[in-house]
Amino acid sequence: MRARLTLLVAATAALILLVFSVPLAILLRNTTAERAVDGAQRDAQSLASLIVTSDKATVEAQVANLNVASDHPITVFWPDGAVIGADAPRSTAVELAATGQSLTAETEAGREILFGVEGRPEGTVVIRTYVADAQLTAGLGRSLLLLGAIAVVLLGFGLLLASRLARVLLVPLADMAAVSNRLASGDLEARASVSGPAELRRVGTALNTLADRIRELLEAERERVADLSHRLRTPLTVLRLEAETLANPAERETVDQAVGEVERAVNAAIRDARNPGPSDAECDAAAVVADRVEFWSALAEDTERECRAHLAPGPLPVRLSDEELAAAMDALLANVFAHTPDGTAFEVRLGPRHGGGAAVDVVDEGPGLSNPAVFERGRSDGGSTGLGLDIARRAAASSGGQIFFGQGPGGRGALIRLELGAPDRTIP
Repeated sequence: MRARLTLLVAATAALILLVFSVPLAILLRNTTAERAVDGAQRDAQSLASLIVTSDKATVEAQVANLNVASDHPITVFWPDGAVIGADAPRSTAVELAATGQSLTAETEAGREILFGVEGRPEGTVVIRTYVADAQLTAGLGRSLLLLGAIAVVLLGFGLLLASRLARVLLVPLADMAAVSNRLASGDLEARASVSGPAELRRVGTALNTLADRIRELLEAERERVADLSHRLRTPLTVLRLEAETLANPAERETVDQAVGEVERAVNAAIRDARNPGPSDAECDAAAVVADRVEFWSALAEDTERECRAHLAPGPLPVRLSDEELAAAMDALLANVFAHTPDGTAFEVRLGPRHGGGAAVDVVDEGPGLSNPAVFERGRSDGGSTGLGLDIARRAAASSGGQIFFGQGPGGRGALIRLELGAPDRTIP
């Protein structure tokens, strides 16, 4: 933008200078020529009164003095054919001036300036002075050079002014763009410096106000999430106490384990709400995925589902905490139980990801996804809220990976692939 602004000013200044310089150059040329012609005319006219009142010898002496002192050769043609002064041909213009006229005639190398002087008994005397083309343009080159230098100086001043103006405009704009990028990356403390023209100051103030408002809204949302999660602890405590009253040890263990899982999820939600932002946590995907498959395989037995697991041996480090990866796996596996009928088999595959990290596939043999593209855009095509898949999607994104939706082998069922990025390793 700075280059475009400078180019625009340069083009405008050049056009203005051209509009004024061309007529001024023509005026300088005409003025220079007129000055030379006026000087020659004055010298020639000074002889007119002398020719009328003096004899030929006096006129001849005066012409000789003028030719010595002047750059314009003077010739006097007498009616009897005598020629006084500088040698010059008796041209058609001289013959015309001999009729009593005064005129200027163009020649191949200059101009003839002729005066017909009447009043002598023998007839009309013609005074001729000559101005060469070099004299018509004498000093013009220097004047044009000075004019060009002035134009260049003015153009340079315009470019300097444009550069300063661009700096005044673009520095605040660049600062606001940087602040916008920082806000987009999650830095809610970023603020723009309010400077520059009034319009840019207003934009900077509006951007800072927007950043303050975003921070206030996010803080309020986190507080609501943390408060809601905290309130869930009371019914969880009641459930745990109720579970202790169960007489059957197996049932008591199952309920207690389920309550523990819910409590773990609630604690994770409170931590995330209280401490938002990127995390440097990492975990072993092999251990976490194996643990969640073992947990859900018990429910699979109750619903007569075949649970197949093909898990690569660890460690497979990924850039996620244990809680985040466990929540993502729970969301994907719960999706299988919620959207496929009892008895539908499913499979979990875990392997290393190309470039580091891990890739988890959850494949079921249910009805499949009617429109995988809908899930890619973060929506659900069923009656669910889609929050479970959002949990998995955010987990993949925060680790530097991504999530894919498709069909299972042979075009049957659904396949959800969770790609997780490897943790950053700084080599000392």
